[in-house]
Amino acid sequence: MSQSQENQAEHVEIGAMAQRMGITISFATAAKVVGHMPVEGNTQPFGLLNGGASMALAETLGSVGAHLHVGPTRSVVGIDINGTHHRSATSGIVTGTATPLSLGRTIAVYEIVVTDDRDKRLCTARLTCLLRDLS
Repeated sequence: MSQSQENQAEHVEIGAMAQRMGITISFATAAKVVGHMPVEGNTQPFGLLNGGASMALAETLGSVGAHLHVGPTRSVVGIDINGTHHRSATSGIVTGTATPLSLGRTIAVYEIVVTDDRDKRLCTARLTCLLRDLS
């Protein structure tokens, strides 16, 4: 299991959906993943950041952390995600920070905190990933 503390952000693949949403990763290790997403383009019909966009950011960041935990010889599958939305955002860039609650051999659990430009908490999410051998 990879526990490297060296920033892996330049080597991380985030997937097509995250790219379309404008998600970027600025720091990535198994112990901490930091990513950013614009509010613009990720709003619901009333101009607020869509809660699903916050959850997509959370799942992206937690999955990246879990993948860095297990390394390239294993796969990561999200099996549960939940979140609490504390406040809304209408503009700017939101930042998500994923930190592990538990890193095991078969399960990884991450807490992801999403904040706005003023460092106000918008969402708290928890992601559970199943860690599998590649076959």
